[in-house]
This record gives sequence, structure tokens and C-alpha cells, in this order.
Amino acid sequence: MKNVFVYSDAFQTYRFSPEHPFNQLRVKLSYDLLQKGGFIREEQVVVPRIATEKEIALIHDQNYIEAVKKAGEGKLDKQTALQYGLGTDDVPMFAGMHEASALLVGGTLTAVDYVLEGKAEHALNLGGGLHHGFHNKASGFCIYNDSAIAIKYIQKKYGLRVMYIDTDAHHGDGVQASFYDDPNVCTVSIHETGRYLFPGTGDVNERGQGAGYGYSFNVPLDAFTEDESFLYTYRTLIREIAAYFEPDVILTQNGVDAHYYDPLTHLCATINVYQEIPKIAHEIAHEYCNGRWIAVGGGGYDIWRVVPRAWSLIWLEMNHMRNVASGLLPLEWVDTWKQQAPVQLPLHWEDPENMYKSIPRKQEIEEKNYLSLTKCLEPLRTNLKNMIM
Repeated sequence: MKNVFVYSDAFQTYRFSPEHPFNQLRVKLSYDLLQKGGFIREEQVVVPRIATEKEIALIHDQNYIEAVKKAGEGKLDKQTALQYGLGTDDVPMFAGMHEASALLVGGTLTAVDYVLEGKAEHALNLGGGLHHGFHNKASGFCIYNDSAIAIKYIQKKYGLRVMYIDTDAHHGDGVQASFYDDPNVCTVSIHETGRYLFPGTGDVNERGQGAGYGYSFNVPLDAFTEDESFLYTYRTLIREIAAYFEPDVILTQNGVDAHYYDPLTHLCATINVYQEIPKIAHEIAHEYCNGRWIAVGGGGYDIWRVVPRAWSLIWLEMNHMRNVASGLLPLEWVDTWKQQAPVQLPLHWEDPENMYKSIPRKQEIEEKNYLSLTKCLEPLRTNLKNMIM
């Protein structure tokens, strides 16, 4: 079993309300696309376990965990809930929220154990990627931070150095904060500038603190960034940091909300970006980590036209099947979901040409992004230069 896909229909129990933009139906849509295309074998699918409270407490305060449990039982008063970031528009309280959240965390821990116990080379948990959760506070649709818990779990159980790569349009603030002073965890985030978008963090000057200084990397992209600038930034950043940090394992968070169709962001990526992101991650995993690669989901709010195609590409890359992602999508998948979809489903893996009008500030945007990338990597390059000298 070379690669595993962690999945359960129960991922959909993590649901705030019918109107809330965070909708885990997107995981089922992605899984169904892979199934109907014949791209995933039954023996590759593994059921997630539920994370224990002790595992969740690797990152989260016990009082916060108790508050989440009470919220899910309808026993948490509004004033107390707000102190923990619960009961807000972003993170409404819902029945069973602790159990639903613990399952998403358990899915990522399941992926970790399969890879690091040598039962799989790569593992994908699209139910995970909730990167905004903090030690004692929910934020940005995220209750428990599965990626941060997984990294701490990797450190304690396996003693490995972790490179965390986050390509969500929103800055991976919760994961960064959890390891800001830790030199054995390198966090890398490419995201839309916080000038326009939640959570407002992820400036290029956020480099870590104490012993962890120089192990947090951020490149905030200007609004309306297109494929070429996004991919140049990603390729350059990931390759140089991997060569510098030499990780034992990589964990990638694969938010796909930088796509032009996404309703919550302002970037102009196309599906081409999501073909390249896992390809580079795959190469890095084999070059530095003996292939050890754990991937999770993340943001993505056009769940019909973007998320299933983009997330399927991660699995196809893991299984050396990227070439099948061309031409028509599986028609059985389109026929299954077209009546339920509120928008017209895509018929092809590729995005249409001329999907959006030309961006008039293209050169200015690319120059800003290049300067941010250069500023981000400047200390790393200086260190390497001094080491050579």
C-alpha cells in the first residue's frame, strides 16, 4: 500500500450551518471524482480514527477543549463562548462540535502514522488543514488545529524535523504561532496579503523568535496575483528553504482558495497552479525526506467548480497519475452532481482560456511579489553565503 487516502463520510459532521461557506461536502465531491474516474483503489482508502483529548491537548488548552465539548452539548453560555472564539459568525456553535473536530484531527494523525510507521509513502487527509485554530481560541472556521497537533505529535512520537508548507490564500497563523520559537519546525506560508484579507497576518518580517528565529517564512502576495507570479514564488521559496532546512518529513496544507472563482479571496490563480503545487512538494519529499509526505486540505469555498478538481490533483500526483488530469472529467461524476450543484459544473480538468479579463496592474503586482520573496529569503541567503565564506 504505497499511498493512503484518509476518508469518512462523517467528515461532513463538521458543519456550522447550511449557509456557512465552510462545507465538507467538498471532501466527498473530491473523493467521488477520484472513485468515478477509477483513480483510487478500495485498499488505499483508510478510515480516520478520533483523536484523543490528550492528543488534542498537545496544542490546545484543556479549558478550551472543555469549552468546545460544552458548546457541542448546548451547555456553554454565550459570554464564555466568545472568550474562546466560539459562537461567532465565523465559528458558530453546533451539536457535537468536539467529536466532529476530533475526527478531523484524528484523520491527520492517521495519515501521519501510516507514513511514519512505513505503511505508506504518502498520505492524504482532505478533511484536515484547519490552520487558524490557536492554543485557547477558535478562529477562521477552525476549532482544533489538526496540522499543529500533527506536527507536535510527530515531534514527540517520532522525533523528526518538520517542514510545513501552506499555500492557502489565508495566512497559516495558528500553525505559525504554535512553533514560532521552535527551530525544529520550519513553517512556510504563501498567501494573499493581510492588507485585504483575514487574518491580517503573515508579513514578510514575521520570521520567528528566540531559538526559532529564521524558521518562519512568509510571502504575502498582492491581490489579483496570477499563475506565473504565484508559481515563481512557490518554486523558488520551497526549493531554497528545503535545501536550507533539510527536513525529515513534509506536511503540506493545500487550501485551494487562491483560485479566481473562490468567493472569499482576491487572487487569480487557475487550476494550473494546483497541478504544480503537489508536483514540487512530491519532488522535495523524495529529495530530502525519503518520500515522507503528509498532505491535508484547507480553504476552498467554490466547492463545485474548483475544489474537487484541485484536490484530486494531489492524489494523482502522489500516485504518478498526473497525466490523466487532461480533457474531460469523468462524465459519471458530472451526471451525479449536476442537479445538486447551484452552478454549472466544469466538464474538463482544465480551466477555460480567458477565464477572466486582463489584470491592468500585472507588472506592478509581479514586481511587488518579487520584492516580498527577495525580502523573505534575504536572511537565509545571507546565512548560506556566510557559511560558504
